[in-house]
Amino acid sequence: MRDLDDTQPSRSYYLQDYNLGVRGPPKLLLWSVILFALLIVVGVGGAIVGFREVLQPAQQQRVIDQLPFMRMFKEPTPVGGLFPTLASRSGESDALALLDMPLELDSATPPASAALSTPVAVLVETAVLATTVPAPTYTAAPTTVAIATAIATTLPSPAPPAAAAANEITVAPANLSGGELPSSARIYGVLHQQQTWNNCGPATITMSISYYGWQQDQAAAGSALKPNREDKNVSPHEMAAYVEEASDLKALVRMGGALDLLKRLVANGFPVVIETGAMFEAYDWIGHYRALVAYDDAYQRFYFFDSFLGVGDGAQGVAISYDEVDRDWQAFNRTFIVVYEPQREGLLRSLMDSHWDPQDAAELAFDVAQSEAREDPSDAFAWFNMGTSLVALQRYQEAAAAFDQSRRLGPPWRMMWYQFGAFEAYYQLGRYDDVLSLVKVNLNNAEEIEETYYWQGLVLQAQGKPEQAASSFRRALAYNPNYDEARAALARLN
Repeated sequence: MRDLDDTQPSRSYYLQDYNLGVRGPPKLLLWSVILFALLIVVGVGGAIVGFREVLQPAQQQRVIDQLPFMRMFKEPTPVGGLFPTLASRSGESDALALLDMPLELDSATPPASAALSTPVAVLVETAVLATTVPAPTYTAAPTTVAIATAIATTLPSPAPPAAAAANEITVAPANLSGGELPSSARIYGVLHQQQTWNNCGPATITMSISYYGWQQDQAAAGSALKPNREDKNVSPHEMAAYVEEASDLKALVRMGGALDLLKRLVANGFPVVIETGAMFEAYDWIGHYRALVAYDDAYQRFYFFDSFLGVGDGAQGVAISYDEVDRDWQAFNRTFIVVYEPQREGLLRSLMDSHWDPQDAAELAFDVAQSEAREDPSDAFAWFNMGTSLVALQRYQEAAAAFDQSRRLGPPWRMMWYQFGAFEAYYQLGRYDDVLSLVKVNLNNAEEIEETYYWQGLVLQAQGKPEQAASSFRRALAYNPNYDEARAALARLN
């Protein structure tokens, strides 16, 4: 038998081997942990930078939908969510003088440039009478019904009673202009569209057209109205023009609407789209279109098919109080769109009364805004609406004073994404630096607004910089190839 002392290593060997095992691996492990932590930090930092600087807003939203905490890494909005205050040329006394200004005073300012062309929806009068046109059957207050399935992207409004099939309605002369309105009314047959990313305008106008049997979804309107899905604005006039180009229907846009007028239109079977301000959960103030489908005086509510919020309880429409609707609608000077069949134009004109003529509607809008500014001189929307109305009346000097006052008070920071009356007023007065200041504000917040580049181009052209102006017009067309005003401006420049 072999001796154990001859076959086993010495005790000192074991200790040496053990000590080597203890000293070697800890250092490697430590540096591995440090390197791994650095990789995580660099990876997270790179992901945040990529999220903020590389991804488009639509892509960012998809990330947020899956990882809600990523919302905290979005670029911060302007402090307080208000439009940055800029130095203005007109004094506050010039604006306050507007509160007592009679509108009939002839002080229109001649345009600074004959090349400017602002689209205005003007309808040709027809001799068609409404006596053969049916009016809707009125319904009682909406009732809640069970919905067994989730809301689809094209959910129809509730089916009408058997005695009142969609669009089969009877004449109701008492509901013409000046007549007594029913306490409630509903439009049947509107198909709801749940908007895709940043597609509120196309989705909502598609809902309105669907009342007349339109079968295409919002993608068709979106491809025409905003080829770039990141485009932040589709104007009411663009939507009305799309209706007339894509269908046999007609559409008009007016400012200065009123709640009673909305009721009168619904009660007589005319789909209406209104442009409002909205504050959705986790969002800042934003412009938003809504399709009106019903009203009910008993509940003091309007009912809307909303491309963002859906169709409400029982698919009756999202219920919003009269007061809240008017408050949100004020932000856009109570602008509305009516889609109608040509043979019903006579009836529509009677219902619209003074709102039928665009200039009369602008004067009505000014009167309301002036009254609201008198009641609350700190109301930035009221001053802004005065400016918008005065631009429509080509009274640019007073319009600029009103816009200056609104900017002093601080409207929401997205205001100039949607409304460009201030650009036009300043441009017409030769206040080019002010136009470029507004351009800069928009570009700092969103590049995908073709109107911003259009007004930039007009100013650069007026300043004798044709090459830079052409570049701006081309940039506008790059975001929206269907932008006719930019194309015409570029053609004139060439």
